[in-house]
Amino acid sequence: MTHYNFDEIIERRGTDCFKWDALPAMYGHDDLTPMWVADMDFRSPDFVMEALRRRCEHEVLGYTMPSKAYWQATTAWLDKHYYIQTTKETLHFIPGIVAGIAYTLLCLTQPGDRVLVTTPVYPPFLNLPRESGRTLVCSPLKIENGRFAIDFDDFARKAEGCKLFILSNPHNPAGTVWGEAVLRRIADICENKGLLVVSDEIHADLTLSPHRHVSYSTVSEAAARHSLTFMAPSKTFNIAGLGSSVCHIANPELRKRFFGWLDALGVAGGNIFAFTAAEAAFAHGEEWLQQMLEYLKTNAETLATFLKEQMPRVKVVLPEASYLAWLDFSDYGLSHKELSDRLINRAKVALNDGTTFGGDAYACCFRMNLGCPRSVLLDALQRIEAALR
Repeated sequence: MTHYNFDEIIERRGTDCFKWDALPAMYGHDDLTPMWVADMDFRSPDFVMEALRRRCEHEVLGYTMPSKAYWQATTAWLDKHYYIQTTKETLHFIPGIVAGIAYTLLCLTQPGDRVLVTTPVYPPFLNLPRESGRTLVCSPLKIENGRFAIDFDDFARKAEGCKLFILSNPHNPAGTVWGEAVLRRIADICENKGLLVVSDEIHADLTLSPHRHVSYSTVSEAAARHSLTFMAPSKTFNIAGLGSSVCHIANPELRKRFFGWLDALGVAGGNIFAFTAAEAAFAHGEEWLQQMLEYLKTNAETLATFLKEQMPRVKVVLPEASYLAWLDFSDYGLSHKELSDRLINRAKVALNDGTTFGGDAYACCFRMNLGCPRSVLLDALQRIEAALR
């Protein structure tokens, strides 16, 4: 068995890496520790890199298509991990889940249609409906026992008159695992009120023990009938730069409509390296993934212990899936501007601004990326504690 080293420090500056090289443009400094963009600072898996090297030995990079082996690896992964029994006919390649959600809005809704989200949520869920001329409807989540929970009374009221619900499953930020009972309740409400559901399950593979991810379309016949599910190896295996995702639709009529639209748009071609990397990841990734998940779980436990012992005023929603945590600094009594100043200019740490996840209600909140060597995490936490002391 190969032992993978997630403690390794890898220099990413100067590689056109958005997480590191965009710091001056986004935060005004280039000397920050970036714990914002949701990719990991771990080396991409050796079996993925070797598959890419082998493909490069054939020095013609012409038009390509997904191979039989790609579809076999993808369908086997979905079946084994999520009980999604599918074939390549019920799947469609897409060049990224954000793009897939945008395509869904353009294909299946009209300008002015109401689109429901639960906040705080991944910023593109807010920006895509707004920028495409749809009407955004927000149902705020509650915090119960240190985790996000849906306010179903509010959710059901807000769902009235909506055309589509964008579900983050697991939820981003903080990787809340919704579970089958919650997803069934969502499905019942959306079915009764006539909503389509787009389930973004990009963090499904990053579910931390003892939690279990449940794919939305599997919880009921209604959920399967009215949903589109997006999944990807990109976060799981740290290959987001290759733009490799899939859409699963069980309903044949919905599938024909959406997949036909995608084919007319010409987005199914993908690129050689997206297909090659995904095939290798799904075919050979089990051991690497298990080791990486154990490392992420320990990082989350490290964060929880540090906050409890050194910064008890910080309220945290810890990840049940993913490497993303949600930190609430409101008990420090500082304004959003003061908190940002201390984090950026004193602690020298770049976190995601909570206001981008749903507005001023989250002005004292920040999202932290734990997908880094533990030494980097501890160093950043110590600097944050000193800046707020």
